Amino acid sequence: MDFKKAAILGSYISKDYAEDLFRLLATYTSISASEAASRLNLHIKTVQDFMEAMFDLDFLEREEVYEKKRPYYRYRIKAKKIFMELDLVPLFPKENSDDRTSLKIREKKNAGVRFTTSRDNQYISNIAIWIGQGRERTERRINLSIPQGKFLFHLPFPSADFQPVGEIIRKAEVDSASLSEILDIVDALIGLGVIEQKNES
Repeated sequence: MDFKKAAILGSYISKDYAEDLFRLLATYTSISASEAASRLNLHIKTVQDFMEAMFDLDFLEREEVYEKKRPYYRYRIKAKKIFMELDLVPLFPKENSDDRTSLKIREKKNAGVRFTTSRDNQYISNIAIWIGQGRERTERRINLSIPQGKFLFHLPFPSADFQPVGEIIRKAEVDSASLSEILDIVDALIGLGVIEQKNES
């Protein structure tokens, strides 16, 4: 199950009426949204949305029937148990993360960012970025992990030469086990216009 489907399931399962609707589905051979709504004193749209969401998630099956020439669905539960398995594998860093240590970066000029150093002045503890213009201008603050803070402490200034990520990691004496979180903050700050990368021709 992906995050989108898990979010839908979680959203509907958390409703106060979810257990009662499943109880009806388990009790009746099949049931329509209007029947369930009247039985539980719920709005028919509320029940219809629930039934359709469970159908889309493949927990229910439905049959279109006709009554006085007006078609509607009757729903039937498919199983006695629902299992939710969330695959986190795609979220883990790709195996080729090491290849990105050659990416050359530096701080971008006039990025509108404020770096706050730790009390011992050994690493950056957080950064504040101004986003937008005029009254719409807002401050975005990012708290950093210590490895990220050490890395950004050694980030080349806008006037300095670009340096490879791997070289900055070495200077900052950051453990290679923290590579994925270093690359994460680098990507985030490139997206926010704080870091620029050298385009190799």
